[in-house]
Amino acid sequence: MKPIKARASRGIPVGAYIECADNTGAKKLQVISVFGYKGRRRRKPSAGIAAVVNCSVKEGTVKWRKQVVRAIIIRQKKEFRRPNGLRVHFEDNAAIMINEKGEPVGTQIKGPIAKEVIDRFMAIGKVASIVV
Repeated sequence: MKPIKARASRGIPVGAYIECADNTGAKKLQVISVFGYKGRRRRKPSAGIAAVVNCSVKEGTVKWRKQVVRAIIIRQKKEFRRPNGLRVHFEDNAAIMINEKGEPVGTQIKGPIAKEVIDRFMAIGKVASIVV
């Protein structure tokens, strides 16, 4: 896992509901925790683009509902800055589920994906349809 190149502002706090953008059967995820977050006392941990989070599946098929899964944030509404000065933001907050090795569980991803995610996780680039 490589470090992220962009100055990504963290726009998704713990407790936020986000869309699941893959074809696993889960629809809505709730962020439980953020892996590798180092914060300040009493500050809510938050995740940004290409962050690995622990999520609870809130809506979806019976197989996935009430499961705790790992996910990667692929889109966020809060804008973030790329090294060339360009500011990027998306229409929604979305994530895809991954396994322990960092490989996607689903075989398709709906909607665009930020370039920073593919730079950090190569396996996701294989199933991505649109990269922004």
